[in-house]
Amino acid sequence: MVEIPFDIIGFDLDGTLLDTSGDLAAAVNHAITAIGRPAYPPDAIRPFVGKGARVMLERALAASGECTPALLDDRLPVLLDYYQQNLAIHSIPYPGCVAMLDALAARGLKLAICTNKAERFAIPLMEQIGLSDRFATIIGGDTVGIAKPDPAPIHEMIARAGGGRTAFLGDTINDIAGARNAGIASIAVTFGFLDGPVEDLEADAVIHHFDDLVPMLEGWPA
Repeated sequence: MVEIPFDIIGFDLDGTLLDTSGDLAAAVNHAITAIGRPAYPPDAIRPFVGKGARVMLERALAASGECTPALLDDRLPVLLDYYQQNLAIHSIPYPGCVAMLDALAARGLKLAICTNKAERFAIPLMEQIGLSDRFATIIGGDTVGIAKPDPAPIHEMIARAGGGRTAFLGDTINDIAGARNAGIASIAVTFGFLDGPVEDLEADAVIHHFDDLVPMLEGWPA
């Protein structure tokens, strides 16, 4: 068996491990249709995701009409309250995700999550999906008081997972820049919530399916 030269594999959550677009769209639609804005299909939400709920809602409001600070402040609690009650209605792991997690765990690697989603959403979501026990730690966007692309939450993820050489997977510039800022290897996934060409992320490597991850890690320079 070819050795994988890492101790920890870290993951972003939305758009990386899980396709959460259906539940995010439902929460956005709940917040905006009440003020007469049109509902979005899940695919239309994808470009709005990646920089937190406030930015997601701001983008959705702006795309459907005017977005003022007052309107954003009014609608955001509505979105968050609805989302907290409906975290895992439509959200599912991406194809190959569970088998990939099993394969990495069987090789003795620690698995961890660092997401910009707040802990009050991220941890219950993973519990409801049934995957939380596979991860040594789940770091949210509010765990250390600052979110990616700042390296602090990724450093905390590594520390809580026991330390060691780490690679981090994500689908947005916050993920890849966060890994770069933390001084660790970065891998971009193309099946998530990309808002531009994957090449623009300048990740160390790119995968198109989770089936590709273990072979790629096996070939990583020691």
